[in-house]
Amino acid sequence: METIRNYLETMFANMPNTPEVKRAKDELLQMMEDKYNELIAEGVNENAAVGTVISEFGNLDELAEDLGLKKEIDEVNNRQENVNRRFVSMDEVKTYLSHKTRSAIFVSVGVMLCIISVIFPIIGDISSVISEGLSVGLMFLSIAIAVGLFVFNGIISGEWTYLRREPCQIDMATAEYVKDRLRSYRPISAILLSVGVLLCAFCWVPVAAIQNEYMTVSLFLMVGFGVLLIIYSSMTSKSIERILSLNDSTTISGTYSDGANVEYNNKTAEVIMSVYWPTITCIYLCVSFLTFAWYITWIIWPIAAVLHKIFGTAWAKEV
Repeated sequence: METIRNYLETMFANMPNTPEVKRAKDELLQMMEDKYNELIAEGVNENAAVGTVISEFGNLDELAEDLGLKKEIDEVNNRQENVNRRFVSMDEVKTYLSHKTRSAIFVSVGVMLCIISVIFPIIGDISSVISEGLSVGLMFLSIAIAVGLFVFNGIISGEWTYLRREPCQIDMATAEYVKDRLRSYRPISAILLSVGVLLCAFCWVPVAAIQNEYMTVSLFLMVGFGVLLIIYSSMTSKSIERILSLNDSTTISGTYSDGANVEYNNKTAEVIMSVYWPTITCIYLCVSFLTFAWYITWIIWPIAAVLHKIFGTAWAKEV
């Protein structure tokens, strides 16, 4: 029966997500189940029964009149002629998610290297361990490695641009796999994001508690590692949610995400929310470094969290 249900999902994947279509889908599923059980009771083996059910009920065009879906099926056929959605297989999705995990590492490590690169001149000024020239050289080497990571990541990410530029589609089995992966990753993401925010918010504590020139180094290390965790967590979550948002939200297959990702009512809102937390991190660091008021700039984070909730609710697409 699982094979029949999966086949039915494929049949209705591009149908409009309306009460009439859902009713017809449930009716057809019931007819297919009844036929399957009837064949099994007659002694037909499972594979033959499934094949018979699919051959008898597996063509929506032939069943359109009986199900009252003639208009909807004609609209779907016309839409598919105008917009041909590219099917993304489960293997492609797995490869993409593995790539995005590596991509998140490259980008987050690159940003961290840029942030902590300033510690080398600081060490050079307050210590005789390394010369001034060597400290400056190490700073530029750190930045060069970061730029190399960014460039390399941009090159290897080129093959996945079609996910942003072309209409794409995944099947129910792939969507379930991705949702399971998202559910498993959410606790990890919450921990990484929380630790990252705490490291950035309280990086001033060692400097204030221990009056030592070397504590300035710890400040940049904490900020760098905190930003690394925030970027890695955000990029990994976003890549998973992107896959779940591929299907047309107005169709039956658009329900496969099952609320796993948030859709916004316009493109501008989507762009703003996608860069929200990296922007807040940048604002926090800029304000903190310009004012050195680390003891109070942490208030930016709870305010940002409240605004994120307000904007997310106001801009969320009504379904």
